[in-house]
Amino acid sequence: MEFNEKLQELRKRRSLTQEELAEALYVSRTAVSKWESGRGYPSIDSLKAIARYFSVTVDELICPEEILSAAEHEKRAFVSRSLSLICGALDILPAALLVMPAFGGGAEGPASAPLFGTTGIQPWIRAVFAVLIGLTVINGACGVIVSRFDRPVWNRHRRATGLALSVIGCAVFIVTRQPYAGIFYFSILVVKGVLMTGVKDS
Repeated sequence: MEFNEKLQELRKRRSLTQEELAEALYVSRTAVSKWESGRGYPSIDSLKAIARYFSVTVDELICPEEILSAAEHEKRAFVSRSLSLICGALDILPAALLVMPAFGGGAEGPASAPLFGTTGIQPWIRAVFAVLIGLTVINGACGVIVSRFDRPVWNRHRRATGLALSVIGCAVFIVTRQPYAGIFYFSILVVKGVLMTGVKDS
């Protein structure tokens, strides 16, 4: 009998709903549903909690092959969450462009100035820069928050959005002849590309 079938049987023997079991184990109902449908395995800590709750051993719950699969699943989930956290933090970095002298100051100003201290950039272009930086930072903050949850799809979406914003930012700053800001975005893009290479979500 597979782990998901054993878990269902143990739960039904105690006449528990998935919600009640989830509350007893301090996990979400979605997690219990995923385990019982065979779409995933609990973490090692959750396995121990399940074993304690039902007064069985971990070996009775899950076979060695399934333990290896669960450990691999947990490792992939940890890598995915860590990657999302790092990419989110990288996306927050462009906030520094609002105060760093990374933009052309114009003929009357210094060689470089912070975004809102520039005189040589048309107001609408400055607004585009501010919106682009703002969206990148908001996406990064969302990525940091989402990385705390076991939501691989959310993590993938936030990383893909961050990657797209980095590409757009790099292109916009290069086209508008803002090399320092362009290099800043390009550097973030390169770091994210290196980190994402070979990482597979669980």
